[in-house]
Amino acid sequence: MTVQPIRLFGDPVLRTPADTVVDFDKELRRLVQDLTDTMRDEGGAGLAAPQLGVGLRVFAFDVDEVVGHIVNPVLSFPDEEEQDGPEGCLSIPGVYVDTKRRQNVVAQGFNEHGEPIRLIGTGLMARCAQHETDHLDGVLFVDRLDAAARKDAMKQIRAADWYDAGAPPTVKASPHGRGILGLGR
Repeated sequence: MTVQPIRLFGDPVLRTPADTVVDFDKELRRLVQDLTDTMRDEGGAGLAAPQLGVGLRVFAFDVDEVVGHIVNPVLSFPDEEEQDGPEGCLSIPGVYVDTKRRQNVVAQGFNEHGEPIRLIGTGLMARCAQHETDHLDGVLFVDRLDAAARKDAMKQIRAADWYDAGAPPTVKASPHGRGILGLGR
């Protein structure tokens, strides 16, 4: 396993748009494996490269027993239907807030070998694809909340034992030894 530390809220890498992947090489395949192993170790539904401190446009997902990844995703929406439900993030552990997302999504991109792929998602898969693509754009789910919900989420973040407003952002290891603090599904 190649479980890696997850960057937490406050780390500048989470607010920096990721670069397009141009080299589909051994390093990219290692990153995809690290993302997948770390996500599965934490029981998350998805994990984007910036959450491991890597500024590249790639994320892994594990939703309803469908495990995969997508490189350089571009999202489109086949309709206007929305969903509203609890959302959390491995980089903001323990905080779950109802967040509006589109119900259906089509994600086009590439696999780790540079072959074109298309992911059609609904419900949780659509939420995951939107959440992880937001990470690649330097956007966190709390940014999608209305003012009152964002204020409540920020209150929860400031009260979290992992949050330290006075210290520079650091990578925090899980009390479980090899895992990292994070979002469960």
